[in-house]
Amino acid sequence: MESLLNTLCVDIGGTGVKLIVVDGKGLQLCDRQRAKTPQPGTPEAIISVIEELSGLVPEFDRIAVGFPGVVHEGIIGTAANLDINWPGTDLADELFQRLNKPVRVANDADVQGYGCVRGKGVEMVLTLGTGMGSALFVDGRLVPNLELAHHLFKKGKTYEDYVGRPALETVGTQKWIKRVKRVIETTKRVWNWDLMHLGGGNTKLLRDVQFPEQIQLHSNTAGVLGGYFLWQTD
Repeated sequence: MESLLNTLCVDIGGTGVKLIVVDGKGLQLCDRQRAKTPQPGTPEAIISVIEELSGLVPEFDRIAVGFPGVVHEGIIGTAANLDINWPGTDLADELFQRLNKPVRVANDADVQGYGCVRGKGVEMVLTLGTGMGSALFVDGRLVPNLELAHHLFKKGKTYEDYVGRPALETVGTQKWIKRVKRVIETTKRVWNWDLMHLGGGNTKLLRDVQFPEQIQLHSNTAGVLGGYFLWQTD
């Protein structure tokens, strides 16, 4: 029965690989496991990390993966913050061959969105980590592969150049927060969203910022748990 299936939820990032197992109701069955993303972050190296971490968690029946790039039917299209060998990799099939469980793979911001959107109106998701991820939902339905990060934003810089981790390390926290606010304001003018969801590891730096109620912060764990909903989208 579908309701009895446990899901291994995996989040691949530029600096860390995280996973957790949830039950058929989306309830967490274990603590989150994390390992540093290998350098270089080749497909073989990262898949091996997932395989190793999967041995530390309870039994699971299926796998959901959030990947930082464009994904089409389990095949990687782009991977700006990982190794150059990722494009063209059939990650779903590679993991199936290793772990012998059915696999679904989607963009990491899309997966984050599945875990936090309310399902009404226009909702945007931005993930702030090594780079910047983005997703758009309309009445709970995903507009897939909204790769906003690599579009130009200001003075020849892309969105990711402007608010990714290298920018944070260069300009410092306070100036970075101002940049994040500018990005949010710009997306509001373009998409006129009803709710903005902010996720990713660097959202912890925004906890003391007074945002309006239409802007909501989500924990880094939410990005992993969102994988459960990837299996509820049929």
